[in-house]
Amino acid sequence: MPLLALTLVACGQTTATPAPSPSTPSSAALIAPLAESPATVQNCGETVSYASVPERAVTVDVNITEMMLALGLQDRMAGIGGVSSKGDILPEYQPAFAEVPSISEKYPTLEVLLGANPDFVFAGWNYGFSEEKGLTPAVLNERGIATYILTESCIRKGARPPITIQDTFTDLRNLGAIFRVEDRAAALIAGYEQDLAAIQSTLPKRDTPLRVFVYDSGEATPFTAASEAIPTNLISLAGGANIINDIKDSWVTVGWETVIERNPEMIVIVDYGTPNAEGKQRYLLNNPALANVDAIKNKRFVVLPYAAATPGPRNAAAVRTLAEAFFPEEFQ
Repeated sequence: MPLLALTLVACGQTTATPAPSPSTPSSAALIAPLAESPATVQNCGETVSYASVPERAVTVDVNITEMMLALGLQDRMAGIGGVSSKGDILPEYQPAFAEVPSISEKYPTLEVLLGANPDFVFAGWNYGFSEEKGLTPAVLNERGIATYILTESCIRKGARPPITIQDTFTDLRNLGAIFRVEDRAAALIAGYEQDLAAIQSTLPKRDTPLRVFVYDSGEATPFTAASEAIPTNLISLAGGANIINDIKDSWVTVGWETVIERNPEMIVIVDYGTPNAEGKQRYLLNNPALANVDAIKNKRFVVLPYAAATPGPRNAAAVRTLAEAFFPEEFQ
């Protein structure tokens, strides 16, 4: 997916508001002395061991960076790529974000990344890692740099079970193990699970879930979330069903005729870049081919910032945003 999320509320829209979370602690208070034994985790189907706690980590993209900051690991970070400004980051993480150098507002090249002298890189396929650009875990590992791959992106390298919010929790647990902050990771996850349970208890009983389409971008053909992208699971947790959940991939391009045929009742707009959410909604409303789609006729839209529609600390809050938009009477 592209970079950058700009939260903007337009008429008829709802935007994600993160649930309050504990202030980001200093990693000095959280990180235990270097462990005597390696931390071993499963990542993209492989067993990976980390001999010591990374001291110069580099992250790529907003959601990935926020995972590290949520764990209070800014003191263990040497650089951030793929984040254009502090405003892209949740307010509670902005002081920690300001402590870490930016190495590139866009996805960094291999040369730029190596210039930060990292000992650990956390990124993902289509979230900074790229075969075409020669920036891969294998290339970095050959240089003695440890890596961790965002679990959602593992689909780019082979079949895997459908992504769920539990994969976000897995990434947080794994980072907790790698950086020896397991208690902090467990506390974050417990809070998110508590939020999700409260949402689930409020959802209405329905025979069929609400039909939902995710509109990321594109006019001639829409770019959208398929079965392996996390919005599909977030929508499900909020009582809806992604109409493109039969395509076994993450983010894909489909035809407008498919959207029209499947007739969504609600459209989720992923907000980032240009046009912004308001511009995307305006395009959808003014596209005559979509005039008979239920969501268009009833002007039912909900906005998720980019970092809420990708795996990270905003996912639980995104489920609440979706549920409140899907079923406003139950969530008054």
